[in-house]
This record gives sequence, structure tokens and C-alpha cells, in this order.
Amino acid sequence: MPVVPLLYKLTAFAYRDYLSFGYVYVGLQGTEELSSQYNINVYTPTMMIFKEHIDRPADVVQARDMKKQLIDDFLSQNKFLMVARLTNQKLFQELCPVKKSHRQRKHCAVLLTGEGDKFAEAYEAFLTFAAANTKDTLKFVHIYRDRQPEFADALLMDEEKYRGKSAVVILERHNNAGKITYKILEEAWQGSKEDNFILLDLLDQLRTDPGLLSSETVLADLNDELAPMFLIRWLYSTLDYISDCWDSLFHSNWREMMPLLSLLFSALFILFGTVIVQAFSDSSDPRDSPPSEKEETAAKTEKNDTSFSKESNRIPKKGFVEVTELTDINYNSNLVRLRPGHMNVVLILSNSTKTILLQKFALEVYTFTGSSSLHFSFLSLDKHREWLEYLLEFAQDAAPIPNQYDKHFLERDYTGYVLALNGHKKYFCLFKPHRSGDEGGTPGSCEDYDSSLHAEARGKSSCSPGSRSIKNKLHKLSFWMERLLEGSLQRFYIPSWPALD
Repeated sequence: MPVVPLLYKLTAFAYRDYLSFGYVYVGLQGTEELSSQYNINVYTPTMMIFKEHIDRPADVVQARDMKKQLIDDFLSQNKFLMVARLTNQKLFQELCPVKKSHRQRKHCAVLLTGEGDKFAEAYEAFLTFAAANTKDTLKFVHIYRDRQPEFADALLMDEEKYRGKSAVVILERHNNAGKITYKILEEAWQGSKEDNFILLDLLDQLRTDPGLLSSETVLADLNDELAPMFLIRWLYSTLDYISDCWDSLFHSNWREMMPLLSLLFSALFILFGTVIVQAFSDSSDPRDSPPSEKEETAAKTEKNDTSFSKESNRIPKKGFVEVTELTDINYNSNLVRLRPGHMNVVLILSNSTKTILLQKFALEVYTFTGSSSLHFSFLSLDKHREWLEYLLEFAQDAAPIPNQYDKHFLERDYTGYVLALNGHKKYFCLFKPHRSGDEGGTPGSCEDYDSSLHAEARGKSSCSPGSRSIKNKLHKLSFWMERLLEGSLQRFYIPSWPALD
């Protein structure tokens, strides 16, 4: 869309304290490079979150209907950087909350470092470690010792071995008064492999032995690094405004003040005049009388016409089926995070059969597009054969899979298979292609209903025996869809959805 949606603007305002927002209209020239760089489907709204690294998104969500709940869940899980910097007490309390019970322990791994290129290598090593070991019960943060000296001195005790170097502290907050328990890595953090092994071993021990955090202290509130600049700027602006008003009132020429005074008295006159007129107005004003029956009837007729025109604008186009490709970009939103009660019907095809099978698939499922709980996609067999064969292993009785020593292992044709995937309950139903020999028609004939529909929608096309046999693979798919909606198809359950590489 060329105009930024209102929902996106409201979301940006709601999360303005945590995130910066941008918007790209893919219809403009020059956006092709951006779309290809991040592998974006330009026909589906896409949101990407960037954190420490801008060359790749930290998280992506893609959906046809970008609802408010989906956006809020996506952003609330990505409000902070992988290793956020503590700049005030509020941020410290949000990232490292006080434990509520023994089962809800929250630990923080804090990197106490400095600014400049001298400490860059230690920070990058800590960031790499945090990206590989992020957990719900463990947060990674860093802090500048020069900007928070009280925090650093309370933990490091001004020891000589940490001067001019970075240090890592694991801590747990016990109350809002500042009481914590903590443990410091014995040596300064340099980001070496040995440092990584020591920190990893310490975190593993912490899972089973909470008493590992043996040291105890009380921390003062963090300095608000951003508040002083804003406060001083606000004070300067206030003083300048008061000074200008003082100069204008006592040192300027009264003739220069006359326009301002005239405007002020005019506004007061209009205000009091309006109040007086309303107070003494006649209660029998014809504007207060109820409308006549004719006017009321005309208003209702106009309202009905308006509502009818609005409803007519919402009627969907006929003969259109939206079928999107299932890729690694939209895999989570179209399958793994699919809402309960929704299913994604996926057609398996290859590059050579893509056009013919998509046309036949659209004709077979068109009558079922009125259901908002059904989504339609297609999967490229040339790109994701391993993912499909992994799924079919759970349905071996319906579609037996040859072993890897079979000479025809890579020649098996899965084009025309259709899978109905329930992302929430982790099961799927399988449709196997219809054999062309069961059709019962004469070879070379093109007198079936599907071909006539193709002729109306796409114009005349060649009816070779090869294309007819490909289309016949999806014969009786509509009957299978009816059984799918009835719930009478066999279901094949899987432990978890595999990654779509």
C-alpha cells in the first residue's frame, strides 16, 4: 500500500519507547534490491525486526491479514536488543525483574565494559555468546562503567585486575530495594574460547545450584543517562520563553503590542458573547423542534442507500483464488503460528508442472474459498523435497517412502500431492494424485468440465495428453476437500514441524 496503514501508525506510537519504525512501499522504483536482499514476498505484508546486525533481520512475520494481536505479540517478544545497555533503573527492573518465587528465578549476565574500540572485541564476543545461549530465564545486558560508577564499584570492589578491562557478573534481584546476590567471573572478560567455556559452565551449574551466587550486596538506583540532557534542554527553553515574554511586556513599544492585545480582547468578547446569547436564547427555537415525519423518512432512506453501497463494495471478486508459495519467510506465520481452527492446504508441484497444476488446483478448491479458516499455498518440490519426505514418513501406510538405497529414491514423483496442515494441533491429512488410468475417458479427448473452465478463464490452450495427465492428478480433489471439512479423513500426527530450509 502506498499509504502507511493506521494500525501500523498506532503500533509505532505505542512502542515508541522501545523501537524505531520504518515503512517501505514496494511499488516504488528502487525497492527491488531491498526485496531481493531480504527475500520478501511483495504481495504479502511483511514485518522485520533488526537488532544489533542490520544485514539480516532478527525476526520476521508475514501474513495476509496483519491483525493487531499478531503485531503486538511479535513486537512484545522483540522489544529489546540481544544485549541491551542499561541506561536507567526502569530498564534494569524490566530486563532483570525481581524473582516472585523459587520456580520463577530470573538471572542476568551483565558485561561491565567501557566505550571505544579498546572494548569492542570483548563486547562482540559477549554478543555472540548471548545469541547462542538466550533463554527465558536468562537475560544478557551490558553497562558502561564510566557512566554508572556506583553500580560498577558495588560489584567489582575496585579490584586491580579489572581496571581498564571488561568483567562479567551474573546476578539475581531479590527485592525492589536493591538487594541482589551475584558472582563475578574470576578473570577479566576478553572473549576468548576459555572465557566462553568458563561462563557456559557457570550457567550450567546455576541451573541446579542456585546457591552458586554466594556474594550479596545492595545496589543504588542507576543514573538516568538520558534524563539530564532532556531536563536541561527543557529548562533552557522555559527560561527563554519567560525572558521573551518579560521583554515584550515591559521593554517593547506599546504600538507593537496592540495587535496582540486586540486579538486577546476579541477572543474574550466572542467567548462571553456566545455564553450570554445561549443563556437568553428562546427555548422555542425551531432548531430544537423534532424533525417532521417526511424528513425522518428521507433520512432513513438515505442511510439505507449508503449502507447498501458500502456492503456492495465489500463483495469479493469472482473467479479468484489466492494461492501463495510456502517459503522460509512465511513458514512460521502460515503454518507454525497458524491460529487454532485454521488449516493450510498445500499443493506439491515442480517448476515444469507449476502452471498446469495451479490452474487445476484453483478450479478444484474455488468453492471452498468462502471459509476464512482455510488458507491455500503451494510448495516447490525442487526446493523442499527433504521437508516433504520427512513429513510423509509419518504417513507410510498411505504413502510409503522408499529407503535411501533404492535406485529410484530421487526419481519419485510427488507432484500433485496435497497436504492439509493443521499448525496448532500438529497433524496433516494427505491427498494422493489420481491415476490417469482411472479417469475412464478416451485418450486425447478434452471434453471434461475443467477444460471448459480453463477455456473461459485463460483462453484456448493446447490439450496434449501430457498436460491432461498432469491435470488428472487432482481429479476428485473437491470430494477430498468435502471430507476434510467433514473431519472424516485420516490424520497423521507429528511431534513438531521441521524447519523449512
